[in-house]
Amino acid sequence: MLITTTATKFLKRKNTINLNGQILNLAQPVVMGILNVTPDSFFDGGKYKTEKKVVRRLAGATQNAGSWWTHWNQWVTSLPGGSAKVKARKPEDGALKVIEDCGPCMVNDVSGGNFDDNMFDTIGKLGVPYVLMHMQGTPLKMQENPEYEDIIREISLFFTERVKKLTKAGVKDVIIDPGFGFGKTLEHNYELLNRLDSFKVFQLPLMVGASRKSMIYKLLKTNPEEALNGTSVINTLALMGGADILRVHDVREAVEAVRILNMVRSTSE
Repeated sequence: MLITTTATKFLKRKNTINLNGQILNLAQPVVMGILNVTPDSFFDGGKYKTEKKVVRRLAGATQNAGSWWTHWNQWVTSLPGGSAKVKARKPEDGALKVIEDCGPCMVNDVSGGNFDDNMFDTIGKLGVPYVLMHMQGTPLKMQENPEYEDIIREISLFFTERVKKLTKAGVKDVIIDPGFGFGKTLEHNYELLNRLDSFKVFQLPLMVGASRKSMIYKLLKTNPEEALNGTSVINTLALMGGADILRVHDVREAVEAVRILNMVRSTSE
């Protein structure tokens, strides 16, 4: 079910992101490589404990992708320069600190503004890109019987309300993320994937982060370590559904999916 509101119907398609003067072109999909430097990640937590290992991971990711970003799970002040996507819940102890230490950043708020009433105003003042992710519930309880009458309609209403508030707060670069695995059952995730193109109505960049998540390995009765093939399938379907950014652990495989899809699309032009 598509929802067209006053907040969305007059928007022109936005296919660039301004990262402190660095313009990222999203006319074609791009890949965001994940670098977790905290031990709590479900897949590679604790794997990159030293600066040497972090640098090696970055080198491997950039070698496999022409356009890339890096996902920091906490700030890393030992690596100056470059751009980072930062996961932060509180502006005062997250976004502000990381931007001060690392320079131009993208802020990813998994709560979509629910954890801090000042988040939107803070992002507007900082002038940095913001990933607006949907999550039902809280991280500790989000998987306790999540329910939706119409998952696309409810997430769309959430985006409509929050985009309006972000615009009012002066945030110019918003990326929407439907939040695969965040307060969704296995069936919810695949319905979301099947109807991903519904979010085109917002005319905003769309990010998908399903890399090696339980929606893949539980369905295939395997584990995160063996979920690469399933992840590649999901990423391809997400691209076909309109994803502009793939957030992944496995950069080379995701870049290959983007290149193949681009070639297929070029033959129909």
